[in-house]
Amino acid sequence: MLNVGVIGTGMIGQDHIRRMTTVLSGVAVTAVSDVDSAIAADVGGRIGAAVHASGEDVVADPAVDAVLVCSWGPTHEQYVLAAIAAGKPVFCEKPLATTQEACLRIVEAETATGGRLVQVGYMRRFDFAYRQLKQALDAGDIGAPLMMHCAHRNASVPSFYQKEMAITDTAVHEIDMVRWMFGEEIAAARVLVPKKSRNGNDLQDPLLLILEMADGVIVDVELSVNIRYGYDIRGEIVGENGTAALGSLSPLEVRSSGRLSTPVPADWRERFLAAYDIEIQEWVHALAGGGRPLGPSAWDGYAAAVVSDAAVEALRTGERVAVTLPEKPKLYEVLG
Repeated sequence: MLNVGVIGTGMIGQDHIRRMTTVLSGVAVTAVSDVDSAIAADVGGRIGAAVHASGEDVVADPAVDAVLVCSWGPTHEQYVLAAIAAGKPVFCEKPLATTQEACLRIVEAETATGGRLVQVGYMRRFDFAYRQLKQALDAGDIGAPLMMHCAHRNASVPSFYQKEMAITDTAVHEIDMVRWMFGEEIAAARVLVPKKSRNGNDLQDPLLLILEMADGVIVDVELSVNIRYGYDIRGEIVGENGTAALGSLSPLEVRSSGRLSTPVPADWRERFLAAYDIEIQEWVHALAGGGRPLGPSAWDGYAAAVVSDAAVEALRTGERVAVTLPEKPKLYEVLG
C-alpha cells in the first residue's frame, strides 16, 4: 500500500483524494494540508488522515511514502524541492512551477539525486483517445507525420482569466502533448490573432498558436476559451499516407425529433475523468516496491514552461520566437 500525503485540498486536491480513496487500488491518503486550515481539517476528518499545518510537515510525516502537490501554482517549487530533499516521490499538478527558472532549479535538484522522483500532471498522455492516436502514429499507419491540427475550446473561463493564460494555462496541455506525441522538442512558436469574439470581454479570443517541431512537423492549435457550446478537444495528424484523428466527443448519439446529436462535455473534468484515474493509478503502480515515476518528468515540466514563455513572447510581439533549451540531462534522455 502506498501512503500518500496531499498538499492542497481545493477542487483538484479533493478530486484526487476522492479517486485515491474510492476508485483506485494500492493507495491510501494518510496526511493532508492546505493554506485554508478549516478545509484541510474537514477533508482530513472525513477520510481519517492526519492534518498538518504546512506542506513541509506533510513531506516530513513518516507515515507518508509519496507526496501529491495540488496547491496554488506559486507554492509548487517549495513543496517539490522539499520532497526531493526528503527522497520522496512527488506528483505535482501542472505547472511544475510558475517560472522556467524555478522549473530548472527542480530539474537540477532531482538530477543531483541520480534518479527520478518527480512526475508532472499532464493527463493528456493517459487519455485513451490520445494513446490510440499515438499508437497509430508510432505504428506507421499514416506514414511520416507532416502536420497536426488541434483545437482547445472552452465554453467559458473564470473572471480572473487573463489573455496570456490562453498559453500558460490552456495551450500548455497541447505543448506537452505534442512533445510526447512526436518524441521531439518544440523549436519555435508563433501566435496569430484572428478577429476577436464578442464573448471574450477583455481577452484576445480566439488565438491560433503555431508550433514548429525540431524535425519540421508543424502543429497549429486553435484556442477558443469562450465558445459557449461546451468543452471540445480535437486533434488530427496529417501524414504522408493518411490521417489519424481523435474520435467523437461522446460515445452517445441521440436520435430525436428528426435530428442526430452528440452531447458535448461541459468541462475538462467530464472529458478527462478516466485519464485522471489512469494517471494516478499508473503513478501508484510505478512506485510500488520502491519504484520510480514513469510519467511526465521534471524535464517535461521545464520544457513546457520554456515553450510557454516563447509563445507568450510571440503573442506580445507578433514575431516567430525560437525555443532555446539547454542540453537535456541523461536522466531524461527518453521523453516521459
